Amino acid sequence: MRMRDTFLKPMHPEGRRFVAAFAALALVLYAIWTPLGWIGAALTVWCYYFFRDPERVTPERPGLVVSPADGTVSLIERAVPPPELGLSDAPLMRVSVFMSVFNCHINRAPVAGRVTRVAYKPGKFLNASLDKASEDNERNSLMIEMADGRVLGVTQIAGLVARRILCFTEEGAPLRRGERFGLIRFGSRLDIYLPEGTEPDVALGQTMIAGETVIARIADGTT
Repeated sequence: MRMRDTFLKPMHPEGRRFVAAFAALALVLYAIWTPLGWIGAALTVWCYYFFRDPERVTPERPGLVVSPADGTVSLIERAVPPPELGLSDAPLMRVSVFMSVFNCHINRAPVAGRVTRVAYKPGKFLNASLDKASEDNERNSLMIEMADGRVLGVTQIAGLVARRILCFTEEGAPLRRGERFGLIRFGSRLDIYLPEGTEPDVALGQTMIAGETVIARIADGTT
């Protein structure tokens, strides 16, 4: 790998206008006072890295559930899925991955399957690391039906500074494990609701890599 490839990552098209705006601001600040210009330049670089979209190597072994987001595991507990999904009235095992403003924010499918429901719900913008963010914050949820008929839920949750959730898929669409399905600006959380009987293989505080880190293994599953 060339040194340039280590630092220069592909950027998602959604980020182009933001990077352009930050760069324009940096030029204005530079004209006002040089040190301000350097601060603007640093913010432009941060914005570029926020929208980075690196390639990932997704494990292919059947039965694996991979992380849908970069970040750290903030919650592992049983919880009732969002009611708009119609997934279950009983608590399911939930793993939450918190994304800071320094993480890559491209979201990837945790399993392969067909999207059977996409449900958006407006809400607040509380700190996404809080448990009540799952109920109160703006969110967008997907239900994915796997080849064996079992379903998995994944919810994009807006955070304290996030102001837009983007979803790139729709109901009826197929998803490959590790395929990009969304993005959240600028700091947020992903909740994964595992099928009944599936236990997570991760720990609180563990670092996740979207599309690569294994969250759980579904027994006798084909995902």
